[in-house]
Amino acid sequence: DNSYTLSFLLVFVVMILFRHAFSINTLSSTESLKISSNRTLVSPGDVFELGFFRTTSSSRWYLGIWYKKVSDRTYVWVANRDNPISNSIGSLKISGNNLVLLDHSNKSVWSTNLTRGNERSPVVAELLANGNFVMRDSNNNDASAFLWQSFDYPTDTLLPEMKLGYDHKTGLNRFLTSWRSSDDPSSGDFLYKLETRRFPEFYLSSGIFLLYRNGPWNGIRFNGIPDDQKLSYMVSNFTENSEEVAYTFRMTNNSIYSRLTVSVLGYFERQTWNPTLGMWNMFWAFPLDSQCDAYRACGPYSYCDVNTSPICNCIQGFSPSNVEQWDQRSWAGGCIRRTRLSCSGDGFTRLKNMKLPETTMATVDRSIGVKECEKRCLSDCNCTAFSNADIRNGGTGCVIWTGRLDDMRNYVADGQDLYVRRAAADLV
Repeated sequence: DNSYTLSFLLVFVVMILFRHAFSINTLSSTESLKISSNRTLVSPGDVFELGFFRTTSSSRWYLGIWYKKVSDRTYVWVANRDNPISNSIGSLKISGNNLVLLDHSNKSVWSTNLTRGNERSPVVAELLANGNFVMRDSNNNDASAFLWQSFDYPTDTLLPEMKLGYDHKTGLNRFLTSWRSSDDPSSGDFLYKLETRRFPEFYLSSGIFLLYRNGPWNGIRFNGIPDDQKLSYMVSNFTENSEEVAYTFRMTNNSIYSRLTVSVLGYFERQTWNPTLGMWNMFWAFPLDSQCDAYRACGPYSYCDVNTSPICNCIQGFSPSNVEQWDQRSWAGGCIRRTRLSCSGDGFTRLKNMKLPETTMATVDRSIGVKECEKRCLSDCNCTAFSNADIRNGGTGCVIWTGRLDDMRNYVADGQDLYVRRAAADLV
């Protein structure tokens, strides 16, 4: 009967249209995502898409997330970056209470790896509007109850609402790792990672070599990223409490895409998508000037200044530890005090617009101001410098350095005041 066939076809067409009009962003425990089917999950709002991809020169397959509307295909997360699927037979599915990625021989190449008891309700995987791929109980939408989330396992990209840093509850330290090359998403050489100490800082490193330190958080931005000025459409936040030490940012205008990445060349970058030009706009990249941003460019008790020649300068009251080497522009030895501290009668030199010294040997007290800080430093014979912990409201909190001062530089603007201890004889 023709009318029956016609109405059946009509229902079928409507179902297909419906499916495309309302992109599906969840994977149920009975479904799978196959390389061969070309099906993807699309986040609500159509910003992100999750599926299988190959890089241009490779026959290896990866499960990843990318921006759906960005013409220049930009990946923000890769599940199996170090364990690709070697041919076009592969699938993602929920098995037990885990997401698993299977290759042509049904072997798992990647999994969420959770060891948990039997859930009473079925588990679903969902791509959220912010690009977070999560696994949750099908009847519990609460973010605090996610069983697993891709935001906890970053690749080379930090998206808005992702956290970078340490979670005290789970013991996770979330960090970024560059791609091996622009065409190879496997783990590359460069890491951007939080060192959790008394005054935490992020470092860019390659193997055992530290390349760049972005300075402690000063209440507004990281002290060593002066360019991260207040953008009207972006809010940055650094949280340090008993639960976590983490950096995050969010966009107040959701039509602007912005991301932080560690590039294959070893730069920590902020990029923002410009839809009119159809390209990513590089906002900043660190290390910015190879000389003064390089980690410990000038050795202890000296600071780097791009506007002086030579670029390394001893702090007032200090002299090069090896004049001959210093004259040959080999600055690793740094500077030494002209007069030893006597511990009584010492005073301070104020250095303006500084990148604060490395905080390995620093302690923080947020309850006292700069006057109290000075007293405390003077009363501790090992204290070599102090500064405000937070530059807001005229400056609050107290950071005290003991031991040598390393990796400092001077900025034209936007740095902080650093007070360096000097012997009374050198203050005259």
